[in-house]
Amino acid sequence: MTAATRFLPAEAGSHRAKAAGVRLLAVLCGCLLVVTVAAQQPDRSRPPELGPAPALDLPAIQKRTLSNGLPVWVVETHEVPVVQVNLVTLVGSGDDPAARFGLASLTAAMLDEGAGKRSALEIADAIEFVGATLGTTSSFDASAIRLNVPVERLQDALPVMADVALRPAFPEEELNRLRQERITALIQARDEPESIAPLAFSRLLYGPMHRYGTGATGTQATLKAMTTADLEAFHASYYQPANSTLVVVGDVAAGAATALLEKQFGGWKGAAAARRVTVPVAEQRPRGEIVIVDKPGAEQSQIRIGWVGVARDTADYFALQVLNTILGGSFTSRLNQNLRERNGYAYGAGSRFDMRLAPGPFFAAAGVQTDKTAEALREFFNELDAIGKPVPEDELNKARNYIVLGFPSEFETTGDLSARLEELLVYKLPDNYFEQYVPRIRAVTSADVQKAAAKYIQPSRFAVVVVGDRTTIEPGVRALNLGPVRVATVDEALGE
Repeated sequence: MTAATRFLPAEAGSHRAKAAGVRLLAVLCGCLLVVTVAAQQPDRSRPPELGPAPALDLPAIQKRTLSNGLPVWVVETHEVPVVQVNLVTLVGSGDDPAARFGLASLTAAMLDEGAGKRSALEIADAIEFVGATLGTTSSFDASAIRLNVPVERLQDALPVMADVALRPAFPEEELNRLRQERITALIQARDEPESIAPLAFSRLLYGPMHRYGTGATGTQATLKAMTTADLEAFHASYYQPANSTLVVVGDVAAGAATALLEKQFGGWKGAAAARRVTVPVAEQRPRGEIVIVDKPGAEQSQIRIGWVGVARDTADYFALQVLNTILGGSFTSRLNQNLRERNGYAYGAGSRFDMRLAPGPFFAAAGVQTDKTAEALREFFNELDAIGKPVPEDELNKARNYIVLGFPSEFETTGDLSARLEELLVYKLPDNYFEQYVPRIRAVTSADVQKAAAKYIQPSRFAVVVVGDRTTIEPGVRALNLGPVRVATVDEALGE
């Protein structure tokens, strides 16, 4: 008998003892688990208590200025080794000349299609090589170039960003490509009720000559008329140090960031920026009107209801935030609960105050079943009428909690925080605005909401656009007697 065989029985006994111990331990743990689970069984008889809103502890905005007068705002956040650099310029679609609607949007889109000595592909390759992203954008109120980059590659990426901002080439072939893409998108939009409805609604509210009556990208006619000279002149007039600000958020010290920016943007010289166009306040509607835009065979009816809303600087901003959360600004809002959950007319329904430098539209909207169009319209107006009545305290609390508990999540990333700083810039809000946001939402009362609703929600004066199959929906819509009804083709509703 070898040594190996002599010790085999002992080993086997040891294994059996260990296995028994493991089984005993498993039984004991199982018993403990049963006791623990029973003790921790949740109470589902009532909703859990809400905790306090997460604290919003924002770093200070450190304001510097480059040698050419270009302002720099720096917010240091050192949790993640990335940096967000945004060049914000105070020009947007609201500044488009009357015959060149879409010029601001197209100019911003063309900035990275060739700049300095790089082509569009070379710009993309240079940015990808350093692990960064670079984008250009424009809204009705402002334009921006946004760079997100690992902090160790910031010095390499900034020269590319500076070329895009200061030295765009506006190559003819890229302009022709982007122009055709946009014209094609506008043509395709005429086949899609969900695209027709917002365009027709804006045109109905503001008319064809007001800037807000046409989409930010312009029209087929204005796009066809644009030249590289138009883009160059627009860029030279508005993209100036006196009209811009650099916003920096991320893992970098303010002094170091300013020194790097000075090398790339400090030599940016220019004349005084052109005076911004003041978008006129549109005349408010005196009475209600319903327009059915005929789209034969449409599977759904797209509904838009509303009128001219308010500018971003309204004194009623916080009351309107709470009001709209109750009406249509959340999943549990009255409109969504009515049209989606209770009646099943729509996949979703909501409302919005689109606040800009000048009053943008207020609208309630949904895509609804074609055979339930009239019923859905009736429920829309039931909720629009009801919001003018006193809001119960529990519903008011729910709306305020929805806003304040979600507010800190809007500052989670460097991109989020830089976007909120852009908001301060464009709308000239105070530096402590976000610190005061939650207390001001908490202070909104039921009386405040009712007062705001009386002023801004007047259904009898609202415009209604319904894009759908006229033969199916017109009789029911007329039977509601909500106001005068007229029928329009897509071309009549959109004007081209």
